[in-house]
Amino acid sequence: MGFPGLSEAVVGVEMVVADGSVVRIDEAHEPDLVPAVALGLGALGVVTEYELQCVPAFLLTAHERPDRLSAVLDGLEARVRGADHFEFYWFPHTDRVLTKHNTRIDDLSAAAPLPGWRQRLDDDLLSNTVFEGLNRVARRAPLAVPALNAVASRGLSERRYTDRAHRVFATQRSVRFTETEFSVPIDQVGWVLQELRRWLRRSGERVAFPLEVRFAAPDDRWLSTSWGRESAYIAVHQYHRASNEAWFSAFWDVVRGLGDARPHWGKMHPLLHDDLRGLYPRMDEFVALRDRFDPERTFGNPHLERVLGR
Repeated sequence: MGFPGLSEAVVGVEMVVADGSVVRIDEAHEPDLVPAVALGLGALGVVTEYELQCVPAFLLTAHERPDRLSAVLDGLEARVRGADHFEFYWFPHTDRVLTKHNTRIDDLSAAAPLPGWRQRLDDDLLSNTVFEGLNRVARRAPLAVPALNAVASRGLSERRYTDRAHRVFATQRSVRFTETEFSVPIDQVGWVLQELRRWLRRSGERVAFPLEVRFAAPDDRWLSTSWGRESAYIAVHQYHRASNEAWFSAFWDVVRGLGDARPHWGKMHPLLHDDLRGLYPRMDEFVALRDRFDPERTFGNPHLERVLGR
């Protein structure tokens, strides 16, 4: 909860707007607009430069281990606040999760990375090659999905290591998938997941791909999914060769019931401009800024029309 999304680190933006002029917004030039242009969806102009507030390079100590979904949800608040970064992956049709706790370390000499063989086994073979194979089997034999998920959830054993932050945060993924993700208040995570579990039991739908839950601190970016609140991000995936229609629609129905779930701008979602206005208190101000920088919609496209209006 000490760390917001990447757009919060933006302290200056330079862009070419629709009339061809170059606009810079930073602490010396209309600083009140930095929270607007730091997350602009490409609607305001062509960004030619970002200025980011950075910190010295650091390490992350990673502690990853299997656990029970029920145990994680029961102690979720403590886990989220007890680590610099916490996330977990739930395997549908099971009570199994994979948890990840990351702790920041400033001493760059304290690195203790995974042995090469362990990295190749866990991240290359099991998380990619074997997982691809399991998803192909699941597509041909959907009744086997609960058993396959039980196997997959136990495939990765507990491990601890310390490495450069980017080597811990960024993970190679070669299994293709479609995805939808919504930001919700943290205290609603358990309810959302339980509703999805009930839907899976009722519907008979089989889902072989894990569901991811991660967390972020509040920020002041006008179109941020964490604007003004601590947020949990629930990401629902489906193997690219399988239909996502029923699973994604069920998820959208569940989060719609919360009344304040915000969709990830870069992933699949069904919401339109009128829906989004009620979720982003500064949406009208952003649209007015768009009118200023791009009144003729030079940078418009069907997606922006859908989420921002004409």
